[in-house]
Amino acid sequence: MNPVHTSQITSLPLLARGKVRDNYAVGTDRILMVASDRISAFDVIMGEPITGKGALLTQMALFWFDKLTASMTRIFRSRAWWKSLANRSH
Repeated sequence: MNPVHTSQITSLPLLARGKVRDNYAVGTDRILMVASDRISAFDVIMGEPITGKGALLTQMALFWFDKLTASMTRIFRSRAWWKSLANRSH
């Protein structure tokens, strides 16, 4: 497997390229986050990527998304409730 230092998805508009992830617009309401194999230290992106790092980061994120889905749903509902409450006062 070859390391992915920088993703190149030409069919989607690039929104941002961070230290590890590249973000692409998928329509008007979704973002595709590509975890690369880049590494950084002290806000400097190094030239040599670590093969498989992006895949590992993705697997870790999926694990925690799965574990926290119920909690996040409650948080988002709560945030929506507070936001609707704040909007009523204006």
